[in-house]
Amino acid sequence: MEVRTRAPGKIILTGEHAVVHGSTAVAASIDLYTYVSLRFPTPPDNAETLRLQLKDMSLEFSWPVARIKEAFPNLDAQVPMSPSSCSLETLKTVASLVDEQNIPEAKNGLAGGVSAFLWLYTSIHGSKPAKAVVNSELPLGSGLGSSAAFCVAVSSALLAMSDAVSMDFRHQGWQIFGESELELLNKWAFEGEKIIHGKPSGIDNTVSTYGNMIKFRSGDLTCLKTNMPIKMLITNTKVRRNTKALVASVSERTMRHPTAMASVFTAVDSISNELATIIQSPVSDDLAITEKEEKLGVLMEMNQGLLQCMGVSHASIETVLRTTLKYKLSSKLTGAGGGGCVLTLLPTLLSGTVVDQLMAELETCRFQCFVAGIGGKGVEVSFNVTS
Repeated sequence: MEVRTRAPGKIILTGEHAVVHGSTAVAASIDLYTYVSLRFPTPPDNAETLRLQLKDMSLEFSWPVARIKEAFPNLDAQVPMSPSSCSLETLKTVASLVDEQNIPEAKNGLAGGVSAFLWLYTSIHGSKPAKAVVNSELPLGSGLGSSAAFCVAVSSALLAMSDAVSMDFRHQGWQIFGESELELLNKWAFEGEKIIHGKPSGIDNTVSTYGNMIKFRSGDLTCLKTNMPIKMLITNTKVRRNTKALVASVSERTMRHPTAMASVFTAVDSISNELATIIQSPVSDDLAITEKEEKLGVLMEMNQGLLQCMGVSHASIETVLRTTLKYKLSSKLTGAGGGGCVLTLLPTLLSGTVVDQLMAELETCRFQCFVAGIGGKGVEVSFNVTS
């Protein structure tokens, strides 16, 4: 039998950077996914190996079961129902197993994800042989939550094939997990994120697990449900950025100009709360949708202006803003800034021809463009009992 899972990426609609300073932010899932398939070998296929294939990277890693048992002699003591943080000693052991794979120097950034997979797998399934295949529609390191979607998809596949959750193997097509099961896999995914990022906020994996939209402030999360369809053009500038350095630069600016920056953060807080109210308000007809889209567009532009005040824009982001402005569309950066991705709101009445023209123009700048629905489903699972 084979299990297949998919977990969505995420965007920050409003409030990035300001949320670190006590403001409200709003995040949403997007219908771009990371997929994981997991299969345990059956006779006559008696391969005593754990394999991880990263299809998009054309890379495959493998660990003999005997090597895993040697590294983790007490694996059977692990209980999937009680996820706990990876200890420093265990992390060192995992790192040594990953180092043995001789990851190409150009792909060294993948080591954290491979380590997270190996720890999650051995914690839930011990040294059992298996093959996991990963592919993704999310660009890496662009602020769209690719690592969280990876951890959520991996955790859900592992748990779906364990005794920790109860699933209907006969169900055809995608199915969702129950509430308690989502809570469990979100905890596991968060532990995987910690291996990759050290001190993640937990926002990315929560959005990928539950889907829809989330409003958060100072550690408090509130799930939002949109009453209108929202589509965004996501433009990946392909400019890599240093998130820690950008966060530090905003903090430094705040120390130098505390009064001015406090006003900026207060304004961002108001924008996030107003956006959340608009998203959740009832929609009676197409005119109401158009009016709400116009309000959302203005709020996005206001947030972008405040992000520029924080000093986190970039020449590549400004190029996207100028280009979309020619089409009278509203845009803002999403995530850390300094490159990464830009969101452009696509009104319901906007023709597909105009979107194609815009994408073609942006792609001449060597940017990568995606059209994505916002605030959709979270992680899902399907089974192939004939595999």
